[in-house]
Amino acid sequence: MANDYIVSARKYRPKTFDEVVGQEHITTTLKNAMKNNQLAHSFLFTGPRGIGKTSCARILAKTINCTNQTDKLEACGECASCHSFQDNNSFAIYELDAASNNGVEHIRELTEQVRFAPQGGKYKVYIIDEVHMLSGSAFNAFLKTLEEPPHYAIFILATTEKHKIIPTILSRCQIFDFKRISSKEVVTHLSAICDKESIKYEEDALQLVAQKSEGCMRDALSIMDKVASFSGQNITYESALENLNILDYDYYFKMIESIAMQDVSSTLLQTEKVLAQGFEPDNIISGLTEHYRNLLVCRDKEMAILLDVTEGIKKKFYQQANIVSYSMILNGISIASTAENTMRSSRNKRLQLELCLIKLCHLQSAVEIVQEGDALLKKKLNSQSEVIYHFRKAAPILLVDDKLEKEEVAAPTDSAAVVEESAPAPVEEPTLEKPKSAVPVEQAVPTAQSIAKEEPSNYGKVKLSSLRKIKDLQRKKIEEADQNRQEPIAIDLDNLKEPLQIIFDRFIEEKGFYKSSINSTEVIWENDCLELKAPTLAKDLYEEQKMQIKAELAEHFHHENFEIKFTEKEPEATEYVKSKREIFEELAQDNKHLLALRDKFGFDVLP
Repeated sequence: MANDYIVSARKYRPKTFDEVVGQEHITTTLKNAMKNNQLAHSFLFTGPRGIGKTSCARILAKTINCTNQTDKLEACGECASCHSFQDNNSFAIYELDAASNNGVEHIRELTEQVRFAPQGGKYKVYIIDEVHMLSGSAFNAFLKTLEEPPHYAIFILATTEKHKIIPTILSRCQIFDFKRISSKEVVTHLSAICDKESIKYEEDALQLVAQKSEGCMRDALSIMDKVASFSGQNITYESALENLNILDYDYYFKMIESIAMQDVSSTLLQTEKVLAQGFEPDNIISGLTEHYRNLLVCRDKEMAILLDVTEGIKKKFYQQANIVSYSMILNGISIASTAENTMRSSRNKRLQLELCLIKLCHLQSAVEIVQEGDALLKKKLNSQSEVIYHFRKAAPILLVDDKLEKEEVAAPTDSAAVVEESAPAPVEEPTLEKPKSAVPVEQAVPTAQSIAKEEPSNYGKVKLSSLRKIKDLQRKKIEEADQNRQEPIAIDLDNLKEPLQIIFDRFIEEKGFYKSSINSTEVIWENDCLELKAPTLAKDLYEEQKMQIKAELAEHFHHENFEIKFTEKEPEATEYVKSKREIFEELAQDNKHLLALRDKFGFDVLP
């Protein structure tokens, strides 16, 4: 029995401009050009695959040769020209595949045909698909004809790679940029086709098909046919997931819940189940990054339009976005993106995935530790500010010039004056002269008398000898610090070896570093920057210990004016060893008698 089945991509290929999906800016422009009789002689349709470039070229060629156009400037489909086009025997429309006809001789044949007037149509239309595949000589041979063709000739060039076309060709064409079709438009079109074909479907399943097609309608129709055949003409969400090998949103929702609960074991066990189903680690980490991005979008209602999912899935994202904090989402995106980049050059992708998930599980603890540290530091700074404030109130004489210490102090009149034990007579606090500047006295440096007025207690009255002792103590501490300060040591490759070796030996003993990885680490010192080139695994371990390495080196060299960075070392190329069979074949090329000897005695060379 003959097979009458036609795939949906061919069966539902648009036949009129109104049937083209997602390219209204193109179809409207072409209709207006026909309406105003302003058709160009050469067009260039460019854009991604499967979005309607060749279809629009065919519709345009069919419409301009139609003898009975409709009021909407569409081909009637009933005249002789339309019938000949539909039967693929039109003498006015030619299609050329530049991928297989890319030589200069093919373009010469085309230019020879252009000289003859069309038969059975008003225009002679040439559709050249994948025009970027033409050779340089073919492009040059095509230039003159493309620039000045006969009035009845129209060229429509289609390509997915506009950047490969030479500028002299681009300047001779009207360029139309086709865009990717949105998921919403794809779902709407697929739903209409399913209704016509009596196929049952779930909207979430069609949404998955649209996302998998990445804006390509031809791919979307092919995927829909495959899923429909797999599911028995009943496209469900589960069947689409299974057939398309896509991770379910629920997996990532559960993973984020486990990460928020800091449950490392549950997170890794869930990932193990997914890996057992055949999913690659880079696909898992890519989906996790996308999930974090969707959570970030859901934090703001105005950005919700950027979420390309169905309403049911969107509600789940809203619920989880309100549970996970903003800082956790941003840090999660950063960690997942870093792991995704590292995974591309890593040999052990599973290890990178598990390390990323463990970091995400401990992320909340790290954030809490940082917040506690910030709170303690703020509290410490506040307490220090309070001590400085009270010290200034208690010892305002320290803020004044040292000459005041030598001034004579008058006898006190206040009965509450403090009496020094070694002095026979009481002393009074020295007074400050009124400043000559325009600044009010209240805004100048506070004096002991002003503080005494502010506080009626004896807190602001200090013995002059005690103030002198405080200043002497301060000077003494400064002098001791200057004496104990060691001169910084210049850093070079020679004096770096010893401290780095001590650090590496301790890492091997305490941190579990592999000795082979450390031994293969290359040390580079240039422009006050220490660079450690190491294998992938050792590089990640160095990154975790970066602060400790810099602190120990700074203590050893008595300064911190240097930077540390870690780069990944490319694996060393292994020398290729020829097999015995390859050696024999090389020798046989120079000495044909070896082959005769082998055939005569039936020898066989070992591999």
